[in-house]
Amino acid sequence: MKKNTAQKVEELTQPIADQFGYELVDVEYVKEAGMYYLRVILDDENGIGLDECEKVSRQLNPLLDEKNFINENYFLEVSSPGVDRILKRDKEFSKYAGRQVDVKLYKNDEELKTKQFEAVLSGLDEDGNVVLLVNNNEKKLSRKEIAQIRLSVIF
Repeated sequence: MKKNTAQKVEELTQPIADQFGYELVDVEYVKEAGMYYLRVILDDENGIGLDECEKVSRQLNPLLDEKNFINENYFLEVSSPGVDRILKRDKEFSKYAGRQVDVKLYKNDEELKTKQFEAVLSGLDEDGNVVLLVNNNEKKLSRKEIAQIRLSVIF
């Protein structure tokens, strides 16, 4: 049901994001510490700030009230993905090719002997596997092996 809710919210949000020229990065509907959160993540080449989030929220909120398909009480959060954004969609793996990423796997990699490591993102191969450069060696991982990939924050 939660995935269905996120998909419905994405369908409502996409035209709003398009209207302002923003990229709709992700929609999540999750339960954390007993509370439900509806998170809408937006991006823009010029960045997403509080004003941009507010514009989308002001248009999305009445639509959500009107459609009334979420039964639980929830908090609506409209935000940017941040500098350490999590990569999820195919287009993001292409867009951020060449960037340093932090990778977390579900279980230890036999070769690397760890579940967490840094790498340079090369993109996706023709089968949808994530291609990385780890210590100058190419490594391909299926999405099922990866718990999370996020852009590294380099100071």
